Amino acid sequence: MTQATLDDDELFSEAASEMREDVEASLERAREQLPTGDELWEVDADNSLGALNGLRSALDVGDARDHLHDAKKWFTMGKEADAFEDSEDLAEEIETVEALIADIEDAHEAVGDLASTVPQLRNTLEELDESADADADTDADAAEA
Repeated sequence: MTQATLDDDELFSEAASEMREDVEASLERAREQLPTGDELWEVDADNSLGALNGLRSALDVGDARDHLHDAKKWFTMGKEADAFEDSEDLAEEIETVEALIADIEDAHEAVGDLASTVPQLRNTLEELDESADADADTDADAAEA
């Protein structure tokens, strides 16, 4: 093997190692952006709307999707270049983080829908109560007369 070939092999090996580190670092940054279980579970609110808004805020994935995109980009590049000796663990981790982000985003959307529905529902119920109170007052006035 010539010196140039050895240098190329060493450079490729070094690049592959750095690429794997980049994928792992991007995945770590993505995981760091995700909420913790305690952030989702513990809510400080005076009413249901406050609890829903707190939960919706806790379900924010921040820049996790961007970091996942970087991880997938470098993983794809490394896999296409056959730079990884063992890429299954990275592929599984990418799938796990991607599924978790999707689940959190789905929950965020559902909580957002519920947070916008609760005030409308409250107003409708209050109007119904006021109408029932008015009808009861009318019936009471008629009975007194």
